[in-house]
Order: sequence, then C-alpha cells, then structure tokens
Amino acid sequence: MKKVLIAEDSSVIQNLAKKILEFQNFEIHAVKNGQQVLDELAKADFDIILLDINMPVMDGMECAKAVRALGDASKSKIPMIAITGNARNYSMAEFKEAGFNDFLAKPLNFDALVSQVKALTE
Repeated sequence: MKKVLIAEDSSVIQNLAKKILEFQNFEIHAVKNGQQVLDELAKADFDIILLDINMPVMDGMECAKAVRALGDASKSKIPMIAITGNARNYSMAEFKEAGFNDFLAKPLNFDALVSQVKALTE
C-alpha cells in the first residue's frame, strides 16, 4: 500500500482528501504544517507528499525546498504536489524550482487529485 503524507491546515480539506485517497487504497498520514512534514519524514518513508502552500510555522514552498535538500536520497526525491488556493501567485516554474512535481488548485478537484497521486506513485 502506498503511503501519502498530506500537509494541510484546513481540517475539512484534509479529511476530504484523506477519505478520497483511502478509498483508492492509499495509506494516509496527515499533518498541519511543513515542520511536521519534516518530523514525519525523519521517522517514516512515504511515496508522495501533498503540501498546502499556505500553512503556519513552515509553508509549502519552504517545506518543499527543505525536503529536496535532505541528505537521504530516498527521501529527498519523493514526489510532491503543491496544493494552493492562490495558484495565480506562483507559476509552474516557481513550483518546479521549489521541488514540486505538480500542483493542484483549490477548490480541489478530487478526480485530478487521485489521478496525479496515482501517476506519481506508480
């Protein structure tokens, strides 16, 4: 079973994404900010990370860069998808530069979420 780490400070979005992906047989671990992502990565392995861009403590852009800078190659290369309510504030080039493989705009299109997660974890 593929393991997904979701960092999203909105419980509503977090719970919806969790239910949808669990239905697709993914194991979900959910946290509220980028610092917690790094804490989880230190303890466990994941197949993909979904990162909200606007979070307290450490935002998604900062967190993505920190993940890509990790010394452990198996962790620094994990696919990451940015989730953003302000897609207009960033270009795909900026997401790529931060280390993201793809991005999803809010309100989330759950079909797109499932297909992107599947595509990046095959």
